[in-house]
Amino acid sequence: MGRWVTLKSADGFEFPAWEAQCFGTARMAVVVVQEIFGVNAHIRSVADRFAARGYHAVAPAMFSRVRDGVDLGYEAGDMAEGVALKAKIEHLPAPGVLPDLQAAIDHAARISQRKVGITGFCWGGLLTWRAACELTGLSAAAAYYGGGMTAPAEVARQPRVPVMAHFGRKDQHIPLAGVEQFASAHPEVQVHLYDAGHGFHCDARASYDETAAALARERTLAFFDRHLA
Repeated sequence: MGRWVTLKSADGFEFPAWEAQCFGTARMAVVVVQEIFGVNAHIRSVADRFAARGYHAVAPAMFSRVRDGVDLGYEAGDMAEGVALKAKIEHLPAPGVLPDLQAAIDHAARISQRKVGITGFCWGGLLTWRAACELTGLSAAAAYYGGGMTAPAEVARQPRVPVMAHFGRKDQHIPLAGVEQFASAHPEVQVHLYDAGHGFHCDARASYDETAAALARERTLAFFDRHLA
């Protein structure tokens, strides 16, 4: 269903993205933002599943400015490698990789001729939040356990589009107190908590929680139906 395409950022930088097209005319479009493990088999499957539901889905390779072809698993070594790559990206001069996300949004809108949403997981959840606050061409954003979203500098941002955020009560990386502070600071954001840990959406990880993942997916799809259709 999906294939690799090449996108071009505003500064001329070219990078790959996994593009999954639905059969027939797309109902809406979505940008899927990776975890720290790259556009791996799981992220590609997420894009493909959106396409099966009538979306035009684009998953940009967000590590491309520091390394090509990142496709990691979920073992300890993969985690360490992903954390190091994320640190390199986060230390890029502003605006960092946001122009690459903008290129993905623009591409999805141009190809589908439909409204565009964005969703992301872990680091991708953080980038989803930043995109909702800083970029153009979006109509809705759904962030999953966005690592760093509860930091003061991120809480200070103001979203330009409707946002839904999913967090796990048992997340060892995102303290519940920070989630509560984020929710208090942003009553306009639909914040949902689940009895699950970090990475509960990913069925390739030990932390996968089928019940939480299904409920979050149902909420996200309904949210996108409301704002993108």
